[in-house]
Amino acid sequence: MCFVDLEKAFDRVPRGILWGVLREYGVRGPLLRAMGCSVSVRPEQELGLQCRSSKSDLFPVHVGLDSGRAALLSPVLFIIFMDRISRRSQGPEGVQDLQRVLERFAAECEAAGMRISTSKSEAMVLDRKRVACPLRVGGEVLPQVEEFKYLGVLFTSEGKMEREIDRQIGAASAVMRSVYRTAVVKKELSRKAKLSIYRSIYVPTLTYGHELWVMTERTRSRIQAAEMSFLRRVAGRSLRDRVRSSVTREELGVEPLLLHIERSQLRWLGHLFRMPPGRLP
Repeated sequence: MCFVDLEKAFDRVPRGILWGVLREYGVRGPLLRAMGCSVSVRPEQELGLQCRSSKSDLFPVHVGLDSGRAALLSPVLFIIFMDRISRRSQGPEGVQDLQRVLERFAAECEAAGMRISTSKSEAMVLDRKRVACPLRVGGEVLPQVEEFKYLGVLFTSEGKMEREIDRQIGAASAVMRSVYRTAVVKKELSRKAKLSIYRSIYVPTLTYGHELWVMTERTRSRIQAAEMSFLRRVAGRSLRDRVRSSVTREELGVEPLLLHIERSQLRWLGHLFRMPPGRLP
């Protein structure tokens, strides 16, 4: 697989081409005119610079999406723009075709005014043994790595998720340490408030990306231990009290975290099965 990064992605989007992509995707009429009123996507715009009391002449701006706080449309527009490039560059699957797919993608990016960053793009082969797979973009060979972090999830060439699960358990432990004295064991704080912290902060941190996890006996045991580490403290207990985890959960009104993970994984699997053949996850 290849993880592609673009050079100055938001700053290189040609607004004229983006306007054509929106029309191609069926954005017309009042909606298109309303989007034209937005500074971040206006196809023709003039800007000027001011330094203290001096002002420059106005100059036209034809490329770039606004990345400021007010640019609410920019991420959605960028996704639409890149979706068109991705669809135009789709080809046959397989490792042997990956180079041709990458070449088509690079060509579509160049045609749309974008450019692949060869210094930030990386390749990875999913295999237990190290297999060389040199991929080139514009004559430059992309570095091949054994692991890559994408959207906060660690992927490894072996295809295992144990390290990623350990990372999330460590992140959840850091969350518990940060709120341990101020919330978890604070007597003035109600149990309801502590469980709100558990559900809104601790669990999302612990289970981030869990739809991709491959559950083994070791990982199930570690996740359950991390879960009960927080819940026992909320209930005012420790391991020395020798109270079953099921009793603690029933007392707090919390369902087993492993059940939540299994339900979410089945929901994600059903989502994949219902997707049309040509759609990417």
